[in-house]
Parts: sequence; structure tokens; C-alpha cells
Amino acid sequence: MSIKHGLLALLREGPKYGYQLRGEFEAATGATWPLNIGQVYTTLTRLERDGLVRAASGEAEVDGRSMYEITDAGQAELAKWFETPVTRESRPRDELAIKLALALSVPGVDVSAVVQRQRMSTMQSLQELTRLKRGGGEISWLLVLESMIFGAEAEIRWLDHCEAMLLRHRAAGTTRAAKPNTTDVPDQQEHHTGAKK
Repeated sequence: MSIKHGLLALLREGPKYGYQLRGEFEAATGATWPLNIGQVYTTLTRLERDGLVRAASGEAEVDGRSMYEITDAGQAELAKWFETPVTRESRPRDELAIKLALALSVPGVDVSAVVQRQRMSTMQSLQELTRLKRGGGEISWLLVLESMIFGAEAEIRWLDHCEAMLLRHRAAGTTRAAKPNTTDVPDQQEHHTGAKK
């Protein structure tokens, strides 16, 4: 999710000022994506430059703060964003996958230990997320929380898979994976249908 579209979505409800947008953004995402106020105002400046927001008519300031409202172009941009699926390619690079790939190519790195430490860390995160879920909350927060829980569960399954791959390579007498082997990549359908609910 881009901050730009998040702010447009909040402005769809009515005119708001920067600190208000930051608070509502963090409330909607359960503070899983904290924003600093500089990010908010920088984004608002860009949105205004691009004609997606403007100074709110008739409500120029509240307690000395500039109010912003969404424009027709902003409404169209927001509608387009909601209608467009998020592609895998548009998501951030996976630092963990890159770390493990590099660990395999650097002599002296105990890749199994890296996997074990990550599994322990991810398990702790999963336990904390599960604890938070029991506390309940707004549906928007629960959706974000469920996404994080599913992500942590998938990461643990993937780490189990990595460990199995390492054991197979060691048993075969190889210390480095020469080229990607498609038989080592879990079937996408199996991966998605295996998610816990």
C-alpha cells in the first residue's frame, strides 16, 4: 500500500489536516505502518502538485492547520487503485530470501543457524500477533492483523522448506546450489491452499 493512496482514502471521508490523517492512518492499520508527520506533509504536497488534493474550500484552517480535501482527479485515482490488484512484482523485495541466498554464497556462514534464528524470531512474532488478535478490535485492524498472521505462518512453512532443501543438498554432497531447480519450489496451489485458517 502506498501512503499516497492511504491518504486519498482517508480524505474520501471529508477534509482533514496532516496530524489528523496520520492518526487515522495509524488507527486504520493498527499502527503496523507508523508514519512520521514529515511523510504525511511531503505526500500531501505531492498530491496537491498532481491535482489529487487541494486546500479545503471554506475550511482553510482549523487551529492554524491547513485542511485538505480530495479532488475529482483524486477520486478517480483512488477508484483506480481499489480496482487494480496488487501484483507480486510491485511488492517490496524479500530481505529474508535475499539474506539466505547470500548466506549460501558466503563461506563460513552457518545457513542452518540463520534459518533457526529466523524461525524462532518469526514464531515469537506469531505468538504476539495471536495474542493481539484475542484482544479484538475494529475490523480494519483485524484485517491487517490477519494478514500479518498469515504472512508469519507462511514464512515459517517456507523456512521449514528451506531447511529440508539444505538437508537434501548436504545429503547429495553439494554445498552450493548451482542453479534454481524448479522441483525444489513448492507448487503455488499447494502453497496457497495449505494456509492455516
